[in-house]
Amino acid sequence: MRKIVLPALAGVLIAGLVPAVASAQGGEAPGAPGAHPSWLPANKTGFGTARDRVSNVWFTLQGGRLSEVYYPDLSTPSVRALDLVVTDGKSFATVDSSAKAQQVRRTDADGLTYEQTITDDQRRWKLRKTYVTDPARTSVLIDVDFVSLTGRPYQVYAVADPDLTNEGSDDSARTDGVNAVASDAKTAAALTAEPAFSRTSVGYAGSSDGITQLTKSFALKDYASAAKGNVLLTGQTSADGVRSRDFTLTLGMGAKDSDALANAKASQRRGFADAARAYDRGWKQYLRQVKDVPSALKTKQERDLYKASVLMLAASEDKTHRGAFIASPSMPWRFGANDPEWSPSGTYHLVWPRDLYQIATGLLAAGDRDAANRSVDYMFGTQQLPDGHLPQNSHVDGTPYWTSIQLDETALPIVLAQQLGRTDAKTWQAVRKAAEFLLSYKADNGHASPYSQQERWEEQDGYSPSTIAAVIAGLVCAADLAKANGAAADAKRYLDTADTFKAKLAQWTVTTNGPLSKDPYFVRLTKDGNANNGTKYNLGNSSVTMDQRAVTDAGFLELVRLGIYRADDPVIRTSIKVTDADIAFTTPTGQFWHRYTKDGYGEKADGSPWDYTFPAESRTTFGRLWPLLAGERGEYDLAAGDRGTAAKRLRDLGRVSSSGDTMPEQVWDENAPSGRTGFPAGTPTASATPLAWTHAQYLRLAWSVQTGKVIEQPRVVRCHFLGC
Repeated sequence: MRKIVLPALAGVLIAGLVPAVASAQGGEAPGAPGAHPSWLPANKTGFGTARDRVSNVWFTLQGGRLSEVYYPDLSTPSVRALDLVVTDGKSFATVDSSAKAQQVRRTDADGLTYEQTITDDQRRWKLRKTYVTDPARTSVLIDVDFVSLTGRPYQVYAVADPDLTNEGSDDSARTDGVNAVASDAKTAAALTAEPAFSRTSVGYAGSSDGITQLTKSFALKDYASAAKGNVLLTGQTSADGVRSRDFTLTLGMGAKDSDALANAKASQRRGFADAARAYDRGWKQYLRQVKDVPSALKTKQERDLYKASVLMLAASEDKTHRGAFIASPSMPWRFGANDPEWSPSGTYHLVWPRDLYQIATGLLAAGDRDAANRSVDYMFGTQQLPDGHLPQNSHVDGTPYWTSIQLDETALPIVLAQQLGRTDAKTWQAVRKAAEFLLSYKADNGHASPYSQQERWEEQDGYSPSTIAAVIAGLVCAADLAKANGAAADAKRYLDTADTFKAKLAQWTVTTNGPLSKDPYFVRLTKDGNANNGTKYNLGNSSVTMDQRAVTDAGFLELVRLGIYRADDPVIRTSIKVTDADIAFTTPTGQFWHRYTKDGYGEKADGSPWDYTFPAESRTTFGRLWPLLAGERGEYDLAAGDRGTAAKRLRDLGRVSSSGDTMPEQVWDENAPSGRTGFPAGTPTASATPLAWTHAQYLRLAWSVQTGKVIEQPRVVRCHFLGC
């Protein structure tokens, strides 16, 4: 797993992101069905929701705008964007998010209230927008302060772009007096303002929507309805920046028009200030229930980021399907294109058992044991399939999305269950089914477990050190739970198999004749179970074909983290040197790693979006550096007794966050796009942001540095292989 907007596309995308203003007498908008809907880039600078479960609506920020709003669950984006357009009605009209001067921040370290400050490039006006959700209902509220910097009055329009039920081509829209609403068969959105809009309009993206009209003619024709297509909603606010500055926008969501409009109106009556106080209070109360910030984090920025990481992980849990934490509220690159193959969009705003394990262990480290237990309940109670394995990923309701077999995603939930002491009979029965699958799995090509149809980067089949580490640890943890349930025979089978897998691990994954070192080292994976064979395979993502002995990654570190190998094992130490030489790069932010040799999962050379369609061997796309791998390396440093270096890794990991405290999947590497400036190494790309796994790794490493040991290492595994 796991869209930078090209300048040539910016006009089209912006036009498709904001609507036109209309009044009731305007008739049907022209231009149906509108431009193709695409999601905004994935580099989110904010992510928020109320702590209260009744408010099942989430917002994201991207640059200077509101981007995707999720409703009614975290697998379903239903609004693409909301922009403001400022115009003098005769000579200019500017979309606020296009301004270069943009600042985003959380207003309080203990909450998820965000403030965006935008200054016009020509210094004609300035905007401040503050975002919360109403804890009592499904509404997003935006408090806006607009000031003219010239002393001349301007007009301010709000343009909302619904993409209801994760499908933006079948929505209809209409004006409702001073409000505007959109709906499809399942979902509705209403745009309201206080003071009320003086005009409202609806239209089709790229033709009759508000942004297209205003930026072309500085004026707006009023349309009352748009029957079906990619529709937008527009309202003219009361603000002129001189006599009137402040207004509140509300996006109300619901199952139908009347529900969405009722929610928006109720939130307006409540008022932004009261809703914001309750919103902040909910998150402050949550933080009081978890651990304080560890003293290993020294600076205010680090401590604020720690709290943000706890809050963002907590916010990543669906409110209807408890324990379902998504990987990221974003759709990077081709996944955001809304082409037929990716519509409705999925991937990152789904639940991966692997990511969920990472999230749960991060929250467990932070003191939210209940969240970790809900994750176990969800994985075994909702996601687990009849044969015992867990799906590659699923919607929050548990419906599988992609269906490849990844054995670590079946093993790691067992590890988590054992870590939580889940010895109850119900959990044991689910664990037993998962363990039996780990023993019996056989791929279509005849290779048997721990051979996996996909390894943890979800791109290759084979024998992978990281996957095998998870399987071994999962079987040892399953044996412990078996003993607690009186299943001694099962426990023996699981331990015997774990021992057998460890004994064969070197044959499968350690090469003694590879080109990267004269000493034995772990390879990324082997296709045939013989690490000394020169078997070749294509790496995917437009990358090259290579000898399996020449491809490395740092997945072998899982063998140390999980307590299977000692940190000072000679093969581990050689493999560290190999990966550092082959896939590490030191940026001004810190040292980070590529996923593996010649990774192609990332932007093209010019910085434009990744796509899977480029030919093999073309080397069109380039995987960048993954900050979370610095966290994994920091855990290894601790296991090796080097607490000082681990603390530096923690510091470096904290440096990659945005001003809104969101942490990315990838940062720019040694290959700046086309050699141009503006892409500093060690700063976030347009990859999935916030990535929950990165935030979870930050929390885990912080507590590991604090305690001086790898806190999530299963004691039962370490005792079995290394002694207690």
